[in-house]
Amino acid sequence: MPIERSTRTGLVPLVVIGFAVAALVAVAFSALSGNPPAGLLVVRVLTETGAVVTIGSLLLAAFLVPPQKSGTLAADGYAAMRTAGWFALVWLVGALLSVPFNTAAAIDRPVSSFSLNQMLATAMLLEQSKAWMLTAILVALIAVACRLVLTWGWTTVLLFLSIFALVPVAVTGHSSSGGSHDMATNSLLFHLVAAVLWVGGLIALLAHGRRGGAHLSLATTRFSKLALVCWIVMALSGVVNALVRITPADLVTSTYGWLTLGKLACLVLLGVFGYFQRERGVKGVLDGKPHALVKLAGVEVLLMMFTIGLAVALARTPPPGGDLELPSRVEIAIGYDLEGPPTVAGILFDWRFDLIFGTAALALGLLYVLGVRRLVKRGDKWPVGRTAAWLCGCFTLLFATSSGMGRYSPAMFSIHMEAHMVLSMLTPILLVLGGPVTLALRALPVSKEVPGPREWILAFVHSPVARLLTNPFVALALFVGSFYALYFSGLFEAALPYHWAHLLMNAHFILAGYVFYWPVIGVDPSPNKLPPLGRLGLLFASIPFHAFFGVVLMSSATVIGEQFYRGLALPWSQNLLEDQRLGGGIAWAAGEIPLLVVMVALLAQWARQDSREAKRIDRKADADGDADLEAYNAMLRKMAGKD
Repeated sequence: MPIERSTRTGLVPLVVIGFAVAALVAVAFSALSGNPPAGLLVVRVLTETGAVVTIGSLLLAAFLVPPQKSGTLAADGYAAMRTAGWFALVWLVGALLSVPFNTAAAIDRPVSSFSLNQMLATAMLLEQSKAWMLTAILVALIAVACRLVLTWGWTTVLLFLSIFALVPVAVTGHSSSGGSHDMATNSLLFHLVAAVLWVGGLIALLAHGRRGGAHLSLATTRFSKLALVCWIVMALSGVVNALVRITPADLVTSTYGWLTLGKLACLVLLGVFGYFQRERGVKGVLDGKPHALVKLAGVEVLLMMFTIGLAVALARTPPPGGDLELPSRVEIAIGYDLEGPPTVAGILFDWRFDLIFGTAALALGLLYVLGVRRLVKRGDKWPVGRTAAWLCGCFTLLFATSSGMGRYSPAMFSIHMEAHMVLSMLTPILLVLGGPVTLALRALPVSKEVPGPREWILAFVHSPVARLLTNPFVALALFVGSFYALYFSGLFEAALPYHWAHLLMNAHFILAGYVFYWPVIGVDPSPNKLPPLGRLGLLFASIPFHAFFGVVLMSSATVIGEQFYRGLALPWSQNLLEDQRLGGGIAWAAGEIPLLVVMVALLAQWARQDSREAKRIDRKADADGDADLEAYNAMLRKMAGKD
C-alpha cells in the first residue's frame, strides 16, 4: 500500500491548505457585498475542492498515464482512481450539504429553522436545490464506480460523467436568468470545465510526481498542452461572461466589478506561472529533475485555490443592474429580443453566435483542415470531396445554431423544426461523408509504447459503446424514435423554458443522426458493417416513420408547448396551431433532400467499390496468368467431354 500512503502524505496537506485559503477568500470578499451566509460559502468551496480533485485524478488515470497493454489500469492509474474515489466522497458531502444551505439562503432563513419535511418541500420548489440533488446522485455513482472500475475504458466514461455532473448547478445559477442568459450560460460552461480540468489536472500531476509515479515526463508534457488550451478558454469565456453581466464602467464602480478585476488579475498571474511551468518545470522533468515541477506546481495550486475562492465570492455577489432597463418577456425567456417576424433576409443575415455549437463547428473545421494539411505536406493524398463534405457539414451546424434560424428557433415551432431537420438529417450526412476517423488515423502519429490520441480513437471505434450505437436496430430507434418520444411525450413542452434543454436537444439531434448515417454511408469503417442491401434497407425503413411524424403534426389539433409560446406573446405568431402544422409540413418534406443525398452517395460508393474490385481482379489475372479463367474453362471442357 505504499502508493496510497504517499498520496495521502503528499496531496492531502496541500489540498487542505488550499481549501482553507479558498474558504477564507470567499468569506472575506463576499462580505464586501453585504452579510453573506458563511456556511454556504464554506460548503461551496468544499464542494468545488472535491470536484476539482476528483476530475483531475480521473483525467490523470484516463489520459495522462498509460494503462497496461491489456487495458487494465497500471499502478499509477489505480492510485489516481483511489484518490478520485476519496475526493468524490468529499464532493458528495458538499453536494448534499448544499441542498439545505442553498435552500435556506434562497429564502433568507437559517438552516436550523427548517424541519426535514419543510426543507425537502421547499428544496423541490427551487431549481438550484434540485440541481444539487441531481449532482449528489451523479457523484454518488462516481464514488462507487471509482472503487469498482479497473479498466481504462470505464475510467474515461467516469471522467466524462464527472464533467457532466458539473452542468446541473452551472445551468441553474445566476447566469441562467435575465437578459443574454444564453451567452452567459454557454460561456460559464466553457469557463467551468476548463478551470476544473486545469486546476484538478495540476493537483493530480503534482500528486503523481510526489509519489514518484512512472511516466512523469509523458504526463507533464500532455498536461502542459492541455493547460495552455484551458487557460485560453478560461480567458476568452471569462471576458464574455463578464461583458454579458456588466459594462466596462461597472468594473471600477461596483463590488462585482472589483471582484471580476481581481479574478482577471489572478488569471493573468496563473498564465505567467504556466509559462514558467512550461519553461522550467516541464524541461526539468524531461531532464530527469522532477522536483522542478513540484516547486512551481505547489505555489500555482495555492494561487488556483485563491482564484476559486474569488470565483465563489463572485457567484454570491449580485451584478450591478439597478440603472438598466428591465428585460422584456421574450428576453427573459430566450435570452434576447426578436425585432420582427422571420424573413428570408433575417434567416440568412440576422446572426447571433452560439458559443457551444458555433465554436464546435469552427473548431471541427479547423482541426480537419490541419489534418488534411499534414497529409499533404508528407505527400499523401486526401479526396477533395471528403474535405468539401466535412466543411459543408460544419457550415450547416454553424448556420442552424447561429444564423437567423438558430435565433428564431427557440421562439417558433416551425423554425425549430427547420433547425431540427438540418441538425439531424443534413449535418450528420455531410459529416460522415467527410471520414473524420479515417483522416485522424492517417494524420495522427502511431504511439508504440504508450497509447496516444490515435490509439484512443481506435479504442472508441472498437468499443462496446460504438458497437451498440451503430447496431442497425439501436441506430434506427434513436434516430426515428426520438421524434415521437420528444414531441409526443411532453418532454419538448417541459424543455422549452430551459436553455440547457435546447443545448441537449441539439446535441441529441446531431449525435443520433451521426450514428444512424455512419453505417449507412459513412466513409469510416463502422463497428457494425452492413452489406449494400442492408444499408439501403435501413435507410428506407426510416422514411415511413418520418413521413408519419410529419402527418401527425399537420393533422394535430393540440398545440405542443402552447403555454410557453403564448407567454412570449409574439405579435406576428398568434396562430400557434398553424405554425405547428407548418413545422409538420417541414418535417414531412425535409426527408426528401437527405434521401437524395444519401442515394447519390450510396451509388457513388458502390460504383467505386465495383471499380476497385474490377482492378483487383485484373491485377490478380496479370500476376497469375488468368489462372481462375483457365481453371473455369478447363472445368467446362471436362464437363463437355463427359457429356
